[in-house]
Amino acid sequence: MQQSANASGDKVNLIETNAQGDISKESTFIDTLIARKVDAIVLSAVSEQGSRRAIQRASEAGIPVVCYNTCISDKGVQKYVAAYLVGDPVEFGRKAGDAAADYFIANKITAPKIAVINCEAFEVCVQRRKGFEAALKQRVPGMSIVANQEGTAIDKAISVGEKLLISQPDLDAIFGESGGASLGAVKAVRNQNRVGKTVVFGSDMTTEIAQELNKNQVLKAVVDISGKKMGEQVFAKTLQAINKTLPADKVIQVPIDLYTTSAQGQGWLDTHQDGLP
Repeated sequence: MQQSANASGDKVNLIETNAQGDISKESTFIDTLIARKVDAIVLSAVSEQGSRRAIQRASEAGIPVVCYNTCISDKGVQKYVAAYLVGDPVEFGRKAGDAAADYFIANKITAPKIAVINCEAFEVCVQRRKGFEAALKQRVPGMSIVANQEGTAIDKAISVGEKLLISQPDLDAIFGESGGASLGAVKAVRNQNRVGKTVVFGSDMTTEIAQELNKNQVLKAVVDISGKKMGEQVFAKTLQAINKTLPADKVIQVPIDLYTTSAQGQGWLDTHQDGLP
C-alpha cells in the first residue's frame, strides 16, 4: 500500500499498527482512528464475529472500511464494509489439494492420512479446507483427514503439529490453512525427526516459508495471494471508497498463486528481497 501511495502522487498519511491477533487491541485502535476522523480504515479482521462491533462503529461514523484477506460475516460485510478483497478461498484450497494429489500420485500413496492445522475462526479458512478436501478426494479417493485442530499462530501450530505427529505416527501430510499454521507444521516435522516421512502443504508465502520450499525437504507446495498485488488493489479500492466510486459488488477477487518447486521458492526470494510478501 505504501508503494502504491507513493506512486499515486497523492498526499497519503498511513497510520499503521499490528493487533497481533488481539480483538481488544484492534478495537482500541479502530476507536482511535474514529476519534482522529481518518478518511478510511483498512484491516485484515482479527475475528469474523469479534471484529464486527468495531467495524460497525467506524461505518456508523461515516468512515469507509476496506477488508483484505479476512473480514466479518457476509451479512456484516454487506452492512458495514465498503469493500472486501480476498482470493476465492475454495479455489485457494483446491490448488493446494491438487498439489497434494500430484505428490501422492507421484509417490504411489493411495490412502494418505492427512492432518489439518487450521485458522477456522474465519469462514475463509473453512472454505480453504473444503476446497482442499474436494480436490484431493476427487483424484485420490483413498485419502482421509484424521485430525483438524486450530493453530493459527506459529507457536501454537508447532505444539499442535508435534502432538499430532506423536499421536499419528503414520501421518503422511499436514495441510496448514495459514502462514503460521504452515510454518509451524514444518517446524514440528523437523522437531519430531519426521523429515522424509511427513510432508506439508501450506498457505500464505513468507520469507521463511519460501526458504523451506526452496529446501524442498518438508514443504512441498504453497498457495499464496501476493501481498504486493493485494496492497495495490486495496489502495485503489480505498481511494474509490473515499471518493464513493466503488462498484456495487463489495467482494472483490484477487489472483491466487501456486508454488511447488525449489526453483519457485528461490524465485520468490529473489523477487522479494525486502521480505515483504
